[in-house]
Amino acid sequence: MKTYRIAAIPGDGIGKEVVPAGKRVLEAIGALSGDFTFEFEDFAWGGDYYRRHGVMMPADGLNEIRNKDAILFGSAGDPHIPDHITLWGLRLKICQGFDQYANVRPTRILPGIDGPLKRCAPKDLDWVIVRENSEGEYAGVGGRAHQGHPIEVATDVSMMTRAGVERILRFAFRIAQSRPRKLLTVITKSNAQRHAMVMWDEIALEVSKEFPDVTWDKELVDAATARMVNRPATLDTLVATNLHADILSDLAAALAGSLGIAPTANLDPERRYPSMFEPIHGSAFDIMGKGLANPIGTFWSVVMMLEHLGEMSAARTLMNAIESVTADPALHTADLGGKASTVQVTEAVCAFVAQAPAVVTKAV
Repeated sequence: MKTYRIAAIPGDGIGKEVVPAGKRVLEAIGALSGDFTFEFEDFAWGGDYYRRHGVMMPADGLNEIRNKDAILFGSAGDPHIPDHITLWGLRLKICQGFDQYANVRPTRILPGIDGPLKRCAPKDLDWVIVRENSEGEYAGVGGRAHQGHPIEVATDVSMMTRAGVERILRFAFRIAQSRPRKLLTVITKSNAQRHAMVMWDEIALEVSKEFPDVTWDKELVDAATARMVNRPATLDTLVATNLHADILSDLAAALAGSLGIAPTANLDPERRYPSMFEPIHGSAFDIMGKGLANPIGTFWSVVMMLEHLGEMSAARTLMNAIESVTADPALHTADLGGKASTVQVTEAVCAFVAQAPAVVTKAV
């Protein structure tokens, strides 16, 4: 029997509630299969670890999880610790340390969920947003000088490399090529950012020639926000820089009904290192410990983990269970206008999984 080794990092806030829920669902999928199982190792890194040790994770923490098959991550963020410390000290340290350069965020309106766009049918909002995840606006290049003086200066440099841009655009074209519509929108801001973003546009044109079956267009990031709201059906796969996609994917999740249902995969497509899967909702300290967190975003992230591991039949089974649960308004959490708890949603998904036909491992 195959055993997948998973690093579980709940992190902060409601991450401590949704990651255990994700582990339960993975165990249910493994029990249904009978062909594979999961071995979890928990890592208590995050804000509490910082208060004890002055860092969000150990200096050699990457070595502790380097040989795992995947990472299940909760959230990073603590109201008592500056955000740049929590983010750079944990999540970005893992993403950049393992060169997880492709951040993939699927978005669609799940059954039973009423999105805020009045004239948008579920078939009109079915997107995959590909985010460059290793450089750009989050390259970490910059600094501060003369702090506290009138001449204080601070810089953040958006650093883009030809290699980094080529690989994320090529990855996005492949994602678009794999989807029925074979449609890609390249997000840019080259009218104002006249160096790096112009290079981004030029490379997009070059890479597009490798994918003649993919129809693609280019959209300024500000215009893209309006297009997502007013003409959602014209979009399918989108690719954008680290910052632009970060913002657009939150808008996409809100248009699909809630940030609580949105998943993320931080991928090393070359599989040199473990990839990391997480919901996008953040730590949500205001509801921490109340049993109100929506675990659907974590469960959908688990679907993406199963796909990455090659367990396609198991991934379909879990996605079917998720959609069966969201279709029932009695199982909606507060962010979707319901009263269900994290535990109730988790138990319902596990029950649907248990009732499903046995999955076929490595099915195609």
